[in-house]
Amino acid sequence: MANAENPIYAPFFGVMGASSAMVLSALGAAYGTAKSGTGIAAMSVMRPEAIMKSIIPVVMAGIIAIYGLIVAILVISAIDGPEKYTLYKGFLHLGSGISVGFSGLAAGFAIGIVGDAGVRGTAQQPRLYVGMILILIFAEVLGLYGLIVAIFGIVKQT
Repeated sequence: MANAENPIYAPFFGVMGASSAMVLSALGAAYGTAKSGTGIAAMSVMRPEAIMKSIIPVVMAGIIAIYGLIVAILVISAIDGPEKYTLYKGFLHLGSGISVGFSGLAAGFAIGIVGDAGVRGTAQQPRLYVGMILILIFAEVLGLYGLIVAIFGIVKQT
């Protein structure tokens, strides 16, 4: 039975949080993969032996989507139905999904841009490789920050 604390529409916010987590982080991962992939394709013309070494930005972009998947699964598994699901939980789950989603989108953009320029630059000057990897790690951490905040939002069900 729905009441003021457990309205019938409360699960909507949780489902929107799960959707936001998956969709936005997947958009970031797709952009990072596409942008880095074009850089790899351009670089492979000059140095085809460095293709496997340059695939790291694509792998790192794919990890961003996994962050969103984890949060989406945790949120969906916490939705028991409108009888037990409070509006408070719905808003927490919405905030969690938006947190990991937008941070994943930002991280995907950063990984794509750095990966594209980095692999092209590494083809011309191999000593740039370590710097590119360090910058990619810092870009990936942006998505990890969103995942940490999202998990705290999911666990915080007081």
